[in-house]
Amino acid sequence: MALHRLSTTELARRIREGELTSSEALEYFIARVEKLDPPLNAVVVRRFDEARQRAREADEALARGEHWGPLHGVPMTVKETFEVAGWPTTAGVTDLAGHVPRQDADAIERLRAAGAVLFGKTNIPAYAGDLQSFNEIYGTTNNPWNPELTPGGSSGGAAAALAAGMTPLELGSDIGGSIRTPAAFCGVAGLKPSWRLIPTRGHIPGPPGALSTRDISVAGPMSRHVEDLELAMEILAGPDQDEGPGWRLQLPEPRHQQLESFRVAAWLDDPRCPVDRRIVEALEQLTGQLGQWGVAVDHEARPEGIGLSEAYDVYYQLLAGTMGVGLPPSLYQQMEEGAAEAAPDDQGYRARFARGTTQSHADWLRANERRTVMRRQWRQFFQDHDVLLCPVVQTLPFSHRQTPGPDQRTLTVNGVDQPYMDILVWVGLAGAVYLPAATLPIGVSAEGLPLAVQIIGPYLEDRTVLRFARLLQERLEALPEPPLGG
Repeated sequence: MALHRLSTTELARRIREGELTSSEALEYFIARVEKLDPPLNAVVVRRFDEARQRAREADEALARGEHWGPLHGVPMTVKETFEVAGWPTTAGVTDLAGHVPRQDADAIERLRAAGAVLFGKTNIPAYAGDLQSFNEIYGTTNNPWNPELTPGGSSGGAAAALAAGMTPLELGSDIGGSIRTPAAFCGVAGLKPSWRLIPTRGHIPGPPGALSTRDISVAGPMSRHVEDLELAMEILAGPDQDEGPGWRLQLPEPRHQQLESFRVAAWLDDPRCPVDRRIVEALEQLTGQLGQWGVAVDHEARPEGIGLSEAYDVYYQLLAGTMGVGLPPSLYQQMEEGAAEAAPDDQGYRARFARGTTQSHADWLRANERRTVMRRQWRQFFQDHDVLLCPVVQTLPFSHRQTPGPDQRTLTVNGVDQPYMDILVWVGLAGAVYLPAATLPIGVSAEGLPLAVQIIGPYLEDRTVLRFARLLQERLEALPEPPLGG
């Protein structure tokens, strides 16, 4: 029985109705990890015996007529950056090699309360700070479509494990495409939800024990099936324990229930960050197919006053300010020196990051006001359109590039070198302005690599984004199994 081809939703139903036990499902996925993970190195923390005990308890509970929740007995993995009580949570850095939290992150608590059986954690880059997944503690994760290529990051282990069928559901995080880019590179689905929709307490970074919510940063589900993202979002969403007494979440229902009813805008390429022709062609084919299905697609619509450059400038300044908070004192001093030495017109990534990490609160407030204006412009845009389709990133999965530092690397797109950090440009559209954005695989290139679309929607209308993605996934042909996932 190929359980890895089933959705989490279907697995949960079979366990609930007695067609499959939690223990049987768990052993199936453990066996796949043991067989398939050696060349991938995706599941880097394994707690199989603990999971077996939890699965037995889940089966015994069902036998007594108890039902823990919508994930009762379903095995799953989570990104290493989430604190799980009694499990190492290192964020891939040696300074935290001995960090074993005593308490679950808020999102982990909600998954457990829904009945999930956690059996492992998946790999990341150090401090979740790269668009690849490698670190000194766990090593490098490879892409199941081609082990010479990166699975993306920072939720790269999560995406690789899903693509290879080693887990049915994952919990990732995203501040710079860390859910969306790996999902695109590995051919799976992922949701970057609206900011603060899902609590992030217990995620590293920030530092262990931090209670505040980092700007832009979100937690979100990943799976091979969009219906699982819908299921997981409903479990995970809601105010945290401090806001719970006074706030209640009431997300709008999806705007439409039929694919043909959606009003779609398409932004498929841009001179600020030219996109690989293979991706553009796939997106053009997709929008053409939508038109044939009777969906209204507008290729000219853009939010008033928002270009890709303007959106990215605000995003990167706010992103750098957030990431700078956790820098060690010695590195922060280097950023201060770099900002002082950089010429005022230097727009290189090193100079921009140095200025952003050391900006004054007044500078941050000015950037935040620019963001707020953009949020209003997006709200007006989504009065006339339901979703925006655009690339996730401008490139297909690329070969492992761990040196030099990110600000000195390049990517070659259509024969032209681009700064490596431009991989943040398209994901930045939804980032700083807090919009929900999903990655959906839409096909495979001639070279056998996944192709994907990014679906952006109105703030707090995550259900609309996911409903469109689900309806679209139901129309599209499923991707084949990756070479290292059979």
